[in-house]
Amino acid sequence: MENFLGTVVILLLFVVILGYFNEKVTKLTYEIALMLFSVIIGLGCLITGDFFHVAFIEQFVDRIWRIDLDAFLMDGVLCFMLFAGSCHMKLLSFKKHAKIISLLAIGATLLGAVFYGLLFYGASVVLHLGVSLPVCLMFGSITAPTDPIAATSILKKFNLPKQIGFIIEGESLLNDGVGVALFVCFSGMVTAKEGGGFFAVMFRELFGAVAVGVVISLVCFQIFQRTQDGARRIYVSLLAITLSYVLCVCFDFSGAIASVVCGVLFSAQRNLRAFKGDEMELAQFDTFWEILDNLLNSVLYVLLGLSFLHILQMPNVLIVSVLVVIFNLIGRMGSVGASSLFAGTLPDGYDKWSFTKLLTWGGLRGGLSVALAMSTQDMLPPTIYHIVLGGTYAIVFFTTIVQGLTMKRVYQGIEAKLNAKKR
Repeated sequence: MENFLGTVVILLLFVVILGYFNEKVTKLTYEIALMLFSVIIGLGCLITGDFFHVAFIEQFVDRIWRIDLDAFLMDGVLCFMLFAGSCHMKLLSFKKHAKIISLLAIGATLLGAVFYGLLFYGASVVLHLGVSLPVCLMFGSITAPTDPIAATSILKKFNLPKQIGFIIEGESLLNDGVGVALFVCFSGMVTAKEGGGFFAVMFRELFGAVAVGVVISLVCFQIFQRTQDGARRIYVSLLAITLSYVLCVCFDFSGAIASVVCGVLFSAQRNLRAFKGDEMELAQFDTFWEILDNLLNSVLYVLLGLSFLHILQMPNVLIVSVLVVIFNLIGRMGSVGASSLFAGTLPDGYDKWSFTKLLTWGGLRGGLSVALAMSTQDMLPPTIYHIVLGGTYAIVFFTTIVQGLTMKRVYQGIEAKLNAKKR
């Protein structure tokens, strides 16, 4: 308990102090600032501990190294963060853009994983890294899904066009299930186990999760609708999301997809005319989930920043980091471009090329990719594992910090060109 509370104190200290410093001084996007400053502090502590052997700094670094980010995210907070991100989505808007969101969530994720995997395999052969093709494809499945947490917490602050913003958010909320299905298939190839094939795994992951999310949401909402206690409505939503996630884990479904389904259905049902909820109590419900989402996001970005120290373990760290970032951009652009060809007319006056550029640069990665990379430790040799984990961190760092900080400028440039064409 002492170690747990000590870790909580450290993380909250980072969240409060770094957030306050950013609010008063740097004024960067909040989540980006947390991650960037955490990386800088983590590297400073590592260098100080190595050169000066300061005991409390060495203990701090050791405590950070022992944090299990995989368990924290996948077995802990992911379901709550996804529910909080999706409980404000409108079902009618999702239906309107179902085709393009499905193409991106399934087609772009699959193609992105394959493109990236083939590119990295070619680099592995040239550089004699010894990474096999199945491992490269598994690596691609880890880095292909865009992060729902980054999309909902960072991109929405740039005032993107309403419909384009909804498509980016919808894709990021759904494509992690596809990424997990691909990861299961390719990791089965790596460990020579039967994966059941992509479509069989996808059917189980997706449709099983949707069924669980729908049934649990409909049942729990009966209590949500009938109770007059605002706090109890919050408890009901917590029960729905945790029960759905646990059932999905038991049946090998995608708990992430079930979390999104619960959030969308709760949003849809509470907006029905037949539901006469008290406005103050509904505002209390929204406030609770906004605060919880903000807190968990803040802790996650601090953890990602501090855990960036893992990248220093990667062999050939500089050249591999540059290559994985380039391959990630090529894979993302190729997969989005190919998927958009079948999308028909795009919203907000976007053409195919502008749409591809925006979604390529807006394809941020985050904790889900890192958690999947960490889960490969028992199936890969240490050298290959460090390449996969370090490369994933390099992509997460670049997409969050570099792409996140420049996203507004890229968007404004695309909008300026679109407006010039209209004149």
